[in-house]
Amino acid sequence: MKVGILFTVNEFTVDPARLAAKMEALGFESLWIPEHAIIPVNTTTPLPESPPGQGQIPEVYSHISDPFVAMAMAAAVTTRLKLATGVMLVPERNPLVAAKEIATLDHFSAGRVMLGIGAGWLREESEVLGVDFPHRWSQTREYIAAMRELWTKPEPSFHGKYVSFPPVRMYPKPAQAGGPPILIGSKDKNALRWSRDGATAGARSSCRLRCSTKTSSACARNAIRPAPITTASTSPSSSASCAAIAPPCSAASTNTRPPAPIASSSCRSVRA
Repeated sequence: MKVGILFTVNEFTVDPARLAAKMEALGFESLWIPEHAIIPVNTTTPLPESPPGQGQIPEVYSHISDPFVAMAMAAAVTTRLKLATGVMLVPERNPLVAAKEIATLDHFSAGRVMLGIGAGWLREESEVLGVDFPHRWSQTREYIAAMRELWTKPEPSFHGKYVSFPPVRMYPKPAQAGGPPILIGSKDKNALRWSRDGATAGARSSCRLRCSTKTSSACARNAIRPAPITTASTSPSSSASCAAIAPPCSAASTNTRPPAPIASSSCRSVRA
């Protein structure tokens, strides 16, 4: 069994370099870092899965460190430990800048990056950061497709509703062919639909999901066969479903190579 830890790194915890070095020495497979760039002071969105009237967002959410800085620190002191976001809030980031950061980290870590992704559940945070919240999964899907273009082509260009750019050059490319594997952390029906419909528009038909027991009925409705999840979490987020997609399984992919295997590790407890 391969076990990873989802850890909320902040100014009160061990730093990510010391944590990662100890994890690798103890034989852990992966370190997962969550993301919330900001938490607005005034919110009405409740914390997901909270009892009615008890959905106040804990203070720790406003102290979550940047995942890619933490992952870079971890990469510098390890050689085998996989480095993952749990989860990256894709539509809250500029996709070109994010693609560059992720590619650089994957290149210099010798292909150890995994991307747990979500579209965000906190409307107020998303709107401050320019997200089209009602259509955040459509925006996420387009951002990932644009990033795949940047990771796989020498002079990529992209023209979509949310991101558009002329031919550009972007190096280094990720060490992993097609870019890091992407794992969707969400119970949103649109995330499940995206994975179910992954074979459309030239994407691979080999896309598969790993779903928790809480979402097995949703998986069944979307013709998805659940697989078990191994969870080791110290995050304030306690439970969510995961959907694992083999790279480069995006809606815009036209790669015709044989499908790469899904990362052997099970999804961890991550929240979109």
